[in-house]
Order: sequence, then structure tokens, then C-alpha cells
Amino acid sequence: MDVLQLPPSDRNAAPARMAPLAKLPVFWALEGKRVIVAGGSDAAAWKAELLAACGAHVHVYADELSESFADLIARSADSGEGRFVHHDALWSQQSFEGAAIAVADCTDDKAAAIFHEAGCKAGVPVNIIDNPKYCQFQFGSIVNRSPVVVAISTDGAAPILAQAIRRRIETLLPPSLKSWASLAHTIRDKVNARISPGAPRRAFWERFVDRAFGPEPGAGTERDLLSSAERLETTAKTSTGRVTLVGAGPGDAELLTLKAVRALQAADVILFDDLVSDEVLELARREAKRMLVGKRGGRASCSQEDINAMMVSLAKAGKRVVRLKSGDPMIFGRAGEEIACLEKEGILVDIVPGITSASAMAARLGVSLTHRDHAQAVRFVTGHSRSGHLPDNLDWRNLAEAATTTIFYMGGRTAGQIQTRLRAAGMSGRTPTVVVGAITRANESRWVGTLDGLADAVSSIGVDNPVLIGVGSVFSKARQNTETSPDTLPFIERRAV
Repeated sequence: MDVLQLPPSDRNAAPARMAPLAKLPVFWALEGKRVIVAGGSDAAAWKAELLAACGAHVHVYADELSESFADLIARSADSGEGRFVHHDALWSQQSFEGAAIAVADCTDDKAAAIFHEAGCKAGVPVNIIDNPKYCQFQFGSIVNRSPVVVAISTDGAAPILAQAIRRRIETLLPPSLKSWASLAHTIRDKVNARISPGAPRRAFWERFVDRAFGPEPGAGTERDLLSSAERLETTAKTSTGRVTLVGAGPGDAELLTLKAVRALQAADVILFDDLVSDEVLELARREAKRMLVGKRGGRASCSQEDINAMMVSLAKAGKRVVRLKSGDPMIFGRAGEEIACLEKEGILVDIVPGITSASAMAARLGVSLTHRDHAQAVRFVTGHSRSGHLPDNLDWRNLAEAATTTIFYMGGRTAGQIQTRLRAAGMSGRTPTVVVGAITRANESRWVGTLDGLADAVSSIGVDNPVLIGVGSVFSKARQNTETSPDTLPFIERRAV
């Protein structure tokens, strides 16, 4: 497959580097292993029960047990599980022999330090309950849909926050997920025997996941899944890949749709614009190849023809390609040209809309773009033609109507022309106007004022970041929300989001 050479960029085409982690999340197999718990408190009992639930043989060292701990050990013995061995004595160095991990509830730092030192000497990882500085590992807050297990850690800084996150996740993961995960475990080897590694196998499991968040699997589910696996293997040998145009929104990763995240997680290759934020790319599949193809501020970049050819070439090689565009792909994103090119080549195209910058700006300013007291129409207008100037065919008299809200995209470098043309078309210089740079990002900047101050405002904000200009009486609300007195207008507000 011929791959086009990309222009130099300051963002690596390889998968993004893992961001720093406070702790390494590890899921530890303890089935049949010897573990020790020192202490007979309720807190120690909870940790002992957790370890026993993982199939460990729990040796408890305590000369006195709380009522709940004693009851736990008794119930385990009565049920025949026999997961607990109670040693009616305090721990010693010999207690660590053959242990996989050790947990203790210590009364003070001195006792914790002694237990920690003994564990280190024996080569056994140690956890001291509620004493992070003597812990070599920590227990997270757990969402249990075993074999699906989710653990949340705040590195000991905010256990209440971890519990709140767990409650949120609990509402997202249906109880039926447990049955689907068990089914996945059962059929994995059968599926692998039927489907070749790579895209076909991943496609099967993506379809599996779509069903896993629905009703419980029925009696015929396994048979149906294995039949679909055989069909996928047959069609995969002659299949072409597909391209998905995905809207990345204005920058804030939390504004992505769920469908956009799923597309990023399924991609083999991601062709992304320069304006797509690192936070959005962080949500993509780790193994996906990432290729910067965007244009911005006159920097070296791929031509549209190169981007089209690249998508065609990758899709014909069987790749699942995501064309990741800032904002919404169908608004000033040249999506029409890309769709036409792909359809001409017989390549399937999906489109995932995104939050366009105008909507994000309205939300940030608390402004309704079509507030019925001010505007009966809203227009999105490009402030940048192919030549780098304002488009020649704009109807400025129409744009200057008082009952219209107008949002200019990519108008930073033409702000002075926009101001002049609107004034010449009859718009009042006192018309409320806003300018927002780097909307929703950490370096977001705003200006709120009137049309007469537009050119100077953009000069102050700068055009290194994407600039959005809003003109219309609806923005009088934004002015009232931010000014402290009439004399403060216009002003520039730069703030961290």
C-alpha cells in the first residue's frame, strides 16, 4: 500500500504516550494463593472478605476478632468453603512465608512501619489499611460485574471521590454485563478458531459489545454468535475498509458524543486536524495509527487531494479509518468533498456529528442564539475563503439585518473587513458583538463589546488560536452577564477553564 508522506509536525503520528500514573493499576490473580491479614478489626474483616472472594486462602493473625470478623470466618466454615484460617496469635516474621500479599490494620505508625519492614524483608507486597505511606499497593473502590471488574483509585487522596465515581459507573453498567462477560470467556477460544486475527476478529467483538449492554443472553445466543463469526471470516477476505467522519467538537473531550468515542476506539488509522485537542486523541484506541493532516494558519500541511487519496488508499487496504475533524464535520469541514471522493471509489462512509463551535460559544456565554426577543434567524458564515480573504459573494445587507444572529467562523484575520462591511451595509456600530478564542480550552479568551471595537478586539486576542465572532442583539445578554458597570465596555477577559 502506498502511504502519502505527511508534512512535518510537532505532534507524533505514533499512538500518544501514556500520561503519568500515580499508581499502576494491576488485577492480581489470587486463586489458591496464601495471603495474610494481620488484625481482627472490622476494617481487616472487609479486606479479608475481599481477598477470599478472589479465591485466596486467607490466614488471619489476631488474638481478638471483632464480632463481624468472627461471624465471617464462621459462615465460611459452615458453608464448606474454608477460605479462612484463624491463627489465635499476633503475626511474626514466619507468618510471611509463602504469602502472595500481606494486609494489616495497625494502631499507629510505629506498628505499621514494623509490619511494612517485615513484609519487605520477606519479599511480600504490603498494604497497611488507611496508611498510604506504608503501602506498596492499594485497594481501589470496586464495581463488581465479575468477570468484569472495575477498580477506581485516587491514590489515597480522596476515598469519598472514588466512591462517588463508583456509584456513577454502577449506573452505567447493567447487571446483565456479568452474564455477557461470562459468555465471552466461554466462547473466546471458539471465536478465535473461526476468525483470523486483526480487523475481522475485532469487528466480531465490537458487535458483541453492542449486544452486551442489552438484555441478558438467551439460550440460543452462543449459537448465533458463533454463526456470525463464521460469516465475518468469509466476508472479511474480500471486504474493503470504511471511513467515518467524526466531529471532535471544539476541544473539550467531555463534549464528544458516545458514538464518536466508539468510533475512535474502533479505528485502525486516525487522520486528524491540527485543531483536534490532545484530550480527544487520548480517548482513541491505543493501537490506532495517528496521522496529522490538518491545515492551520498557513503552516505546512496536506492538501485536500492528498487527504482524499490517503483515505481511499487506507480503506482499500481494509483499514477502518476515522477522519477526525474539529467541531462538526458537516460545518465548514470540507466533508462534502471527502464524501464525494469516497463514494466515487465505492467506500462506505459514516458520519458522526460533533458540537460545532457556535453552539459551544453560546453555551459558554449563556446566550440563546435564537432568543425570540432578539433574533428570528441564525447564520453560520465563513470568514475565510480559499484565497484567504472574505468570500466575494456574501450578502452583507442581509447579514446586517437586526433580527439575525451571525456567527463568523475562521474570521480572525478578516475581522477588520467584517466590521467595515457590516457597518457599510447599515448595521449599527453599537450592535453587541463577541469574540471567543480557543473555545472550551484551557487558554480560552473572550471579548465582549460592540461592533465598532471588533477589529481592535481580535488584535488583542490574537489569531494563533481559532477565533469565533458573534454579532447580534442576542449577545447583549453576554454583555450584561460580564460587565460590572457600563463604563467597563469593551473589555477582554482571559480565564482558565
